Amino acid sequence: MSLDVRTAVDRVREFRSTPGFAKLWRYATVSVISTVLTLGGLYLFFRVLKVGSAAESNVLASSIATVPSYYLNRTWAWGKTGRSHVMREVVPFWVIAAVSLVLSTVAVGVADREARLHLHSHVLETIAVEAANFGTYAVIWVGKFILFNKVLFVKPNPEPSA
Repeated sequence: MSLDVRTAVDRVREFRSTPGFAKLWRYATVSVISTVLTLGGLYLFFRVLKVGSAAESNVLASSIATVPSYYLNRTWAWGKTGRSHVMREVVPFWVIAAVSLVLSTVAVGVADREARLHLHSHVLETIAVEAANFGTYAVIWVGKFILFNKVLFVKPNPEPSA
């Protein structure tokens, strides 16, 4: 193994034992839970219950999944306790969630329209709709982690004692 590769491997091993990696791992786990809830809800609302279009079903499913996502991210991934601060945590989280929802809903709507026009199969249409939702949130995932970690759920530094 070359020196550069060995150095990179050693850095990864060191990072795995840091609090930053633990936070990233918990955030990823919350994202998996949210994704399962969203994709399951999208399928349920769009294909099983037929509550509306793919876009309308996406809004419903994503909105429902966002509630446990907030609480799991805040308390488990970032270890925040106590009451949520409305202006520093709740409002920014929901703004980020709303922007993500708009982007995923547009993607789902386009995927549904294109699938209906070109695929002529409920199975392929469902796969296209689910893939559009998943793909949109996958692209947004890294940006959300940075915002949550550096802005939203930052723990204030304790005041030095005199």
